[in-house]
Amino acid sequence: MAEHILERKQVIDLPIEETFEFFADARNLERITPPELNFRITTPEPIEIGEGTLIDYRLKLRGVPMTWKTLISEWDPPFSFTDEALKSPYTQWIHRHTFKEIGKERTEIKDRVRYRLPLKPLGDIAHWYVRRELRYIFDFRFRAVEEILQPKFVPASNAA
Repeated sequence: MAEHILERKQVIDLPIEETFEFFADARNLERITPPELNFRITTPEPIEIGEGTLIDYRLKLRGVPMTWKTLISEWDPPFSFTDEALKSPYTQWIHRHTFKEIGKERTEIKDRVRYRLPLKPLGDIAHWYVRRELRYIFDFRFRAVEEILQPKFVPASNAA
């Protein structure tokens, strides 16, 4: 069963602490996930994120309902954290989030997901489809993060 890797990078004009804080709030995951996935956190709030935190989710992939449980296996604010799926449609899902200050008001965000598909060898044969779906989800995430954390300035009307 092959391990696959998805990597993404994004730069945000916010200090590293504020950027990390946004991603450390589990509720924001709902905001940056495509709405058609019907993604919902089922863990009671408030959720204090740290190493060892368990978070349960419910979602639909192509209309198929499923549950997902992740463990925050690494926590190093404001530089990184890792979530690992304990229950998911994947045999392995390890998502490392890293944050690097590249200026006083700029942060580089990197996502690196290492995943394995179930049902060997069928899962590996279907990887082209899964990869396309993951790219769509992470492209949506990129745009949502941009919209939320980098709102565009709209000048006030000059009408008196």
